[in-house]
Amino acid sequence: MTAAVEGIASAIVLEEADIPQPRRRRRRDGTGVALTVWGVLVFAFLFLPIIVMFVYSFNTGRLLASWKGFGFTAYTSAAQNPIIVSSVITSLSAALGAAIVSTILGTLGGIALARSRATSTSVIIATAILTITLFTPEIVDAVSMLPWFVSLGTDWGLGVFNNGLVRLVVAHAVLSVAVVTFIVRARMQGLDASLEEAAADLYATPWKRFTQITLPVASPAIWAGALMSFTLSLDNTIVSSFVQVPGSTPWPVYIFASLRVGLRPEIAAVSTVMFLLTLVALAVVTFVLRRGDQSAEDIAKTLAAG
Repeated sequence: MTAAVEGIASAIVLEEADIPQPRRRRRRDGTGVALTVWGVLVFAFLFLPIIVMFVYSFNTGRLLASWKGFGFTAYTSAAQNPIIVSSVITSLSAALGAAIVSTILGTLGGIALARSRATSTSVIIATAILTITLFTPEIVDAVSMLPWFVSLGTDWGLGVFNNGLVRLVVAHAVLSVAVVTFIVRARMQGLDASLEEAAADLYATPWKRFTQITLPVASPAIWAGALMSFTLSLDNTIVSSFVQVPGSTPWPVYIFASLRVGLRPEIAAVSTVMFLLTLVALAVVTFVLRRGDQSAEDIAKTLAAG
């Protein structure tokens, strides 16, 4: 009798457990609401200037701050202005060249630092030098690079350094190679050395181990470093204004010079296009990382330098 009662009681408990219980809504306290409002205000503070620039790129007036009407006059005028087109092409070419150079050097440097002992003298010296390049004011870099390029091109007879585009590529690569190095180093520090050891046991050559194991593992950091180098080059104004030569004026320097006569809507139009190009580059990198089975958290960590 007791066993039957216990069986009925257990059956009732199981049936009650199967009944879905209504979810209780957690009441949001004042702190959560305040943080939400603060987050919205911060994002608004960051992105409202970009939205204003996007809106005023459709201004048909002669000056950027004087709204006359809505139209695509600024975009057509910018496309027909040879000086603007030349400066944009110079900026994109310099950014692409700097990204390639800094990515190659930074990838090799990051892998070398990750494979070396962190307490070795060479690693400490290399890390200190790279860190100095990150924290040195750009005006100091600009003042030091200008006479260096002049000495190489004039005193040493290396005419290639008299080319404005070459100067921009070298200067921007010097400033961004440390960023790529630290991103790749952070990624490679988590690499299991047994993978390459197993490949070596299977008679894989060092080149195959590097191309089939090391590079695929480091590829998310390499892409992120290349994107960072590209965007840093597009944004550089101080160093570019010092090392440029006539005929190779990049876009930021052109904008800085335009401040003397007043900004025109063409400036906002081209800036909007370049901002969209940056978003496209970021989307491409995110797509590549997604195909490499990277989660959203891993992608954010990779783009934030590990």
